[in-house]
Amino acid sequence: MPTSRRSGAGPVPRAALGLPAASALVIGSIIGTGVFALPSALAPYGPISLVAFVAVTLGALALAVTFGALSKRVPASGGPYVYAREAFGEFAGFLNAWSYWITAWAGNAAIVVAWVGYVEVFVNTGHRTGISVLIALVGLWTPAAINLTGVRSTGAFQVITAVLKFVPLVFMATVGLLFVDPDNFGPFNASHQSALGAISAAAAIALFSYLGLEAASVVAGRVREPGRNVPRATVYGTLACAVIYILGTLAVFGTVSHGELGASTAPFTDAANNIIGGTWAGDAVAVAAIVSGIGALNGWTMLCAEMPYAAARDGLFPGAFARLRGDSGVPGFGIVASTVLASLITVFSYTRFEDVFTKIVLLSVLTAVIPYLFSAAAQLYWLLVRGREGRGRGRLARDVTVAALAMAFSYWSIQGSGYQTVYYGLFVLLLGLPVYVWLKRDRGEYGERAAAQPGTADEVRAPETPPAAGVLRRPRQSRPGGSWKNTLHHHD
Repeated sequence: MPTSRRSGAGPVPRAALGLPAASALVIGSIIGTGVFALPSALAPYGPISLVAFVAVTLGALALAVTFGALSKRVPASGGPYVYAREAFGEFAGFLNAWSYWITAWAGNAAIVVAWVGYVEVFVNTGHRTGISVLIALVGLWTPAAINLTGVRSTGAFQVITAVLKFVPLVFMATVGLLFVDPDNFGPFNASHQSALGAISAAAAIALFSYLGLEAASVVAGRVREPGRNVPRATVYGTLACAVIYILGTLAVFGTVSHGELGASTAPFTDAANNIIGGTWAGDAVAVAAIVSGIGALNGWTMLCAEMPYAAARDGLFPGAFARLRGDSGVPGFGIVASTVLASLITVFSYTRFEDVFTKIVLLSVLTAVIPYLFSAAAQLYWLLVRGREGRGRGRLARDVTVAALAMAFSYWSIQGSGYQTVYYGLFVLLLGLPVYVWLKRDRGEYGERAAAQPGTADEVRAPETPPAAGVLRRPRQSRPGGSWKNTLHHHD
């Protein structure tokens, strides 16, 4: 397997995204079709899931602030991958890149499943599986085609869809609240679990709605003035989504009866129809949800390619992911490969799972929380070990508290995912180990490292292994975007 050239080698992508486009990428990646399907997924737990939603929102905001601070320290593409690598070394970086890459394409499968539910308000109303799969594949490959045309086109598309998707959510978060009927909520805890168990389980599902808050940090190398624009886009985008999410979900719970909500494939459409009467309002919401889904898939398809691109430039992902195509420098292989995998898991899920959306959501959340956990740990490492100089006690205590909350929230999310999800998630994560060994072997680093460490059991010096074809050895501090080591003590 060929590897890419090391850091700083090869073509460098152009910074084409300004603050509006970066903010739209965050909002567009967070607000997909997940929130439009979320009320139905949370209905089995009852209104207690709204408590979980509030708790998840606080955790998401802590993560957003943490990612904003990290993007100032390391202002280059890669997000959780580069933070873990710079703090804890190559292996941690690889695990984060691998886990996040799985999140990105598996998350696209979950988004497209929810998206199909709103498309089928107009076509395939009988929900025939074969046609549903065909619609899903169209939903996955259309954003892939847009991404292949270039980053500037992707950014413009994100701005348009971000504006359009806000319309039904704002409607439900404002007008919808006026039509809430307490009788529709049903039992406060309908799950037959303990209150804490129900909140934890509902929170694991609700977290899916906030996946993507790190989007601007993942593509920081493509953002103009990343040290300034990435933190602002991350925090402001997450805040805007949080307000709309909580109020909109509350309105749906209060305008659709508990029994109907659990069986609904398009809960926001049902809520709009109940509020206004007839079907035209629900159809309008469905159209907005369809646009929203395409926008989210467009943004996540970009993330599917950017994370492995950053890792491949460091020799920690197959070299094909580092190849750019066209004048705008698009990582075409990453886009196509990730869309193929998302297509496969979508087809498999439609034929094997009854609750398709929830199953894929939980797997996506688990593989996303692992990079979140490492990112929070990296922030704590830099604050407590590397970055105490020049910080007042109050400021240090504030920053440590936020990072610790983000880490605790990540642990809680893993616990709430359930034993079966953790089992499958760990299995998928560990599948990356043979890939890591293959890449390191291809770079000849095991032989070199053994030769450099006298006193091993056999005391035999291994022969020098030449670098693999296309691998350019560079000092560790050379990274895309400059020497980050020198910036650790100069950024908040």
